[in-house]
Amino acid sequence: MIKIKYPSFQFKIKDKEGNEIIFDALRKKWITLTPEEWVRQNFIQYLLQEAKYPPSLIAIEKEIMLGELKKRFDVLIYNRNHQPWMMIECKSMEVSLDQKVLDQVMRYNISVPVQYMVITNGEYSYAFERREEGLMMLEELPKLSEP
Repeated sequence: MIKIKYPSFQFKIKDKEGNEIIFDALRKKWITLTPEEWVRQNFIQYLLQEAKYPPSLIAIEKEIMLGELKKRFDVLIYNRNHQPWMMIECKSMEVSLDQKVLDQVMRYNISVPVQYMVITNGEYSYAFERREEGLMMLEELPKLSEP
């Protein structure tokens, strides 16, 4: 397990018709503030502020095809050559990070192959590297290498 130290950040949150919405600075739009979105927004701030991943290499909630099914990944990090590099699946804090969650990100990996996969519920985070011999659990998030 990886312990994430989330940075403090002044999120823009407001009420819209009885629902809280949060401004997503990367997507440049207001999003319904669900428990999963709260985890995603905090994890993104960690990636930007602590891990120093460039915002230009981060994609959020893009549609992918799994066979004939349309799905959306939570966060995708591209490497400096703009190839998919790491996929992050966010769950709300009350969701256990079990085999089902790992299977979900592994299915997405079929459509968008990446070297690294991360699952998080905000409190707990696990990172894996895809290798020839299978998945290897990591002690920390991978560093984005220089070009």
